[in-house]
Amino acid sequence: MTQVQSEYDRAAEAYNAENESNLQNAYYERPATLALAGEVAGRRVLDAGCGAGPLFAALRERGAVVSGIDVSPGMLELARRRLGAGADLRVADLADPLQFADDTFDDVIASLVLHYLKDWGPTLTEFRRVLKPGGRLIVSVNHPTAEYSIARLSGHRPDYFETYASPAEWQVGDHTINVTFWNRPLHAMTDAFTAAGFRISVLSEPQPAPEAREMFPDDFFLLSTAPSFLFFVLEAA
Repeated sequence: MTQVQSEYDRAAEAYNAENESNLQNAYYERPATLALAGEVAGRRVLDAGCGAGPLFAALRERGAVVSGIDVSPGMLELARRRLGAGADLRVADLADPLQFADDTFDDVIASLVLHYLKDWGPTLTEFRRVLKPGGRLIVSVNHPTAEYSIARLSGHRPDYFETYASPAEWQVGDHTINVTFWNRPLHAMTDAFTAAGFRISVLSEPQPAPEAREMFPDDFFLLSTAPSFLFFVLEAA
């Protein structure tokens, strides 16, 4: 994930500033993930792909004992400023083995990170290994139908049933972020979860937070009628 690391290191400050208050993250993905996590007081949680730490902070405020990993040292530096020197934050690539013992966590939360990986198998196997039996993996990813529609609008017709690379570009402040997402059909996601030893307990397509309706009227309508992300709660079998 070296491309991801370099892009987020370069734009860390600008990305974090936008992530704090935009519709997609602050009023859609993060509230939905926290709602799925529910009561976390006393639970040991791994925030896998923690970025600058907004989800880590919210989980800690709710009483969870949180560890955070991210591929970007620049983003983790911002997380340390937010969370304090005592926060358990580590540089890690999700494509590599995790530096945690077996059965360490009650929950692993992978918020908008799996779609950067072509092969989910090794990463999901590691998530299963570090989870306690009966622990939860909470995942948010790009919605497969949303990505398929965007690709078609760009002038080509991909095969929905294939796993394919999709270059993505967006403007954050003065920076243009360029990364590659790996889009896959729903059945490929569920097959990967099952193969790694998970059972699906929740599949969710939530609405944005209600207070965002007046703040982002146009985008709120689009997001409330065509979801950008897909959410899962998975149980370690």
